[in-house]
Amino acid sequence: MSTLDIAPEHGRAYWLLADCWNMVRRGLTHYRRRPASIAWQLGFPILSVLLYGYVFSGAMRVPGGGDYKDFLMPGMFVMTMAFGFINTATLVVHDSTKGVIDRFRSMPMASSAVVAGRGGTDLLVGCAELGIMMLTAFAMGWRPDGGWSFLAAFGLLLWLRFALVWAGVWLGLLVPDPEAAGGLFGAAFPLAMISSVFVAPRLMPDWLGFVAVWNPISSTATATRELFGTPAGSGGSWVEQHALLMAGVWPAVLTLVFLPLAVRRFRKLGA
Repeated sequence: MSTLDIAPEHGRAYWLLADCWNMVRRGLTHYRRRPASIAWQLGFPILSVLLYGYVFSGAMRVPGGGDYKDFLMPGMFVMTMAFGFINTATLVVHDSTKGVIDRFRSMPMASSAVVAGRGGTDLLVGCAELGIMMLTAFAMGWRPDGGWSFLAAFGLLLWLRFALVWAGVWLGLLVPDPEAAGGLFGAAFPLAMISSVFVAPRLMPDWLGFVAVWNPISSTATATRELFGTPAGSGGSWVEQHALLMAGVWPAVLTLVFLPLAVRRFRKLGA
């Protein structure tokens, strides 16, 4: 039995949204009560921007010319949005192993609200991470030159984060403990490295460049560079020439794959 059944006078949509909002509030309250956790999660992007921006800037070049910091910053924004799924998986598996999710399942609430609420919380945290990273980049001298397309780039970054949240929820319901969830970083890091986040794929060996070009992270990185008006370093392949299109398509595909998997996995718990 759920709130959808015991209070039908408000309608199913009302109670679904109410349950989702309560889960979002719960997630944000946990962050408020654990300041060290949120400080690390929001501080890591700052550290990453500073390290990569100053350590690599003197040694890297951008095909077609341009400053490497201008090339790097959109890639760092993308990497931070992409890596958010690791934190999502860790929090979900923590709730699962502590019996919190089983308690939610016994309560009169929409079953999909637990998954959707986790996604909503992480999207809000992603906005905070992105805002902090952009302020840090501005302090380092990075200046976008895309006008109002700045907002479109911001939207594409959150669209990628939204898509990968569901991968994090699904993985969090699969892995046995938080330590295993932390190990997902080992799988995610090569995914970010074999992309256009740090280096233009055309500078890589041909076979590796082909993989990097078709990496969904690369499409978002190239598209945001174009929208920010910073050096893109893109080549002549079809996927690079249509980066804006693919930056919308890839996250949509990931959402269509992982959102149903996450909801289905949650409903099967304890079955």
